[in-house]
Amino acid sequence: MIAPRPSLGDEAYELMLAELISLRIPPGEKLSVDGLARQFGVSQTPIRAALIRLEAEGLVVKKHNTGYNVAPQLSGSRFRDIYEFRLLIEPAAAAAAALLATPSEVAALAELAEEMSALADTDTEANYSKFALMDGEFHARIAEAGRNTVICEALERLYTHMHLFRLRYHAAVAMDAVKEHDAIMRAIREGDGAAAQVAMQAHIAASRDRMQPYFNAT
Repeated sequence: MIAPRPSLGDEAYELMLAELISLRIPPGEKLSVDGLARQFGVSQTPIRAALIRLEAEGLVVKKHNTGYNVAPQLSGSRFRDIYEFRLLIEPAAAAAAALLATPSEVAALAELAEEMSALADTDTEANYSKFALMDGEFHARIAEAGRNTVICEALERLYTHMHLFRLRYHAAVAMDAVKEHDAIMRAIREGDGAAAQVAMQAHIAASRDRMQPYFNAT
């Protein structure tokens, strides 16, 4: 079956996401709907739809009477708070997922991990932004498999992966994450809660250490 063609709104969203994550459109910059429409060769309607979606994810900010601006980078304190929070809840979620995930959930998670690995093999800004989206989905699915709705809701509200991937554009970020995901997947497949917890903790700590040097702490 042929996959349906993405809508113009989806295409505009993906193009703008790549621009934001690669920092070609820098934090704080004012966004012109008309200018973006000309840049991407579409009408203003899909641009507005993409901006609404990006606003919901915290990547752009709408200001009264002035339009949209790119959201600022994470502050040093916000960065530290996010990782402290993730280290508290995500290893436990991974442990629960290893014990509670259904075979279909494990299979879907493994398929997603394989897709991410394929993206990481090709170093392009478009692939990097897609990888950021999939990384968020990977962690969300693990939380869902752990059957804790509070953890799921908390992670969904943060949109941490989008902001964290904006800190650094480099293929090594994706490649290292893929290797760490493999360890998490292996533990979940084997139903080993303790190993899944350790693997997730190591992954989040390594992610923190990769991103830490690439912004100015405030």
